[in-house]
Amino acid sequence: MPPIEPVTEQELAQCPFCGGREDRTPPETLRIGAPWRVRVVPNLYPAFDRQEVVVHSPEHVRSFAELEDEQVALVAEAWTQRIGDDAVLALVNEGRLAGASLPHSHSQLVWTAVPAEPLDGLAELLEPLELARRGGVVAAVHPVGAAPYESLVAPTSDDGELADGLILLRDLVRRLRAVEGARPWNAWYHVGPPWHLHFMPRLTALAGLELGAEIYVNVMPPQRAAERLRESVP
Repeated sequence: MPPIEPVTEQELAQCPFCGGREDRTPPETLRIGAPWRVRVVPNLYPAFDRQEVVVHSPEHVRSFAELEDEQVALVAEAWTQRIGDDAVLALVNEGRLAGASLPHSHSQLVWTAVPAEPLDGLAELLEPLELARRGGVVAAVHPVGAAPYESLVAPTSDDGELADGLILLRDLVRRLRAVEGARPWNAWYHVGPPWHLHFMPRLTALAGLELGAEIYVNVMPPQRAAERLRESVP
């Protein structure tokens, strides 16, 4: 898959998510900071009855990798406030080929039932593929990932915080950029229990085998992916 396209003057001039252009989005449902640091607005073209966009920064930040720890923590706060106890899928699409309609860093909240993912015994499977820890949260390459560098971020204890998880996700994006350049990727958040984040770089295309039989051919063994990501600096 090709890398993310570079910034253009037209993009900078027309981006509706930049600070000072709040009138170009629907009325916000949440604002954090004064002046604002994170905004949540209804999706202008929702695919579901209820769908919102979380704008990660008033500056024109094009990648989640560019956010500092404090800003990532504010994104986590926005997710937590808006999700509450609802069944919500939080997701990030970065890059046009990953489904992002706008390059300004943002995530989406979709109010829809999300199937639970079985995580029994996950800690033992992730330990050999661990990349980093922060607080009570670990990031590791997925032991049976469907694509190169597919990874999981999950708590190792009951006190694992979402903010730490999102910072580890940010570091995964930084590691990916260090070894492969600015590539498209997707991530999604399962509320749980236990909660976890799923990170899916888009380096390969889905072909007939994957689409027709749901059999995924990962050309990079997880041990090799972990080795390469460990060597990079987030």
